[in-house]
Amino acid sequence: MKQKRRLLIRSTILLIIVTALGYTFYQNFFSDQTGMVKVGEEAPDFVLTDLNGQTIQLSNYLGKGVFLNFWGTYCPPCEKEMPYMENQYERFKELGVEIIAVDVGEPELVVRRFVERHNLSFPIPMDSERRVIDLYGIRPLPTTFLIDENGIVTQRITGGMTEEDIIDYLSSIVPKDSVHKLK
Repeated sequence: MKQKRRLLIRSTILLIIVTALGYTFYQNFFSDQTGMVKVGEEAPDFVLTDLNGQTIQLSNYLGKGVFLNFWGTYCPPCEKEMPYMENQYERFKELGVEIIAVDVGEPELVVRRFVERHNLSFPIPMDSERRVIDLYGIRPLPTTFLIDENGIVTQRITGGMTEEDIIDYLSSIVPKDSVHKLK
């Protein structure tokens, strides 16, 4: 009797574990990610505060191309691409393209040290409550959205980028009235 009860308990626990793993696997790889922003859609507006206490609202950048990057200091591909983004920031800012790098859920001190170590000058808003990452359906990091001057998502890029990739992506969202300056 005792052995049957033990077998029943172990079987139940095993079933719960297998069900939880199956559900997690399904959610991560096969489920329809309804919260995911798709190419061709208008980029959802958001308001966040950057490390300098400035308010960053996406809709304020209408008329400009926006390179919207979601990242974390703990993410090796994120760290690798940040200097490349910084190298291109001033050039493309003059062409009407803004880089906005949203940190996802980390303490301000950690992000501030990272920014100082890498000498980053583009806006870095803090998504401390992870609302924007959920709004955009971000998975995995880094994920970058290219947004045209009309606020429409033209591309979604997951994974790290080379500097050449970043130049190509930034070039693709230069507003029409500045394209002639690109050469």
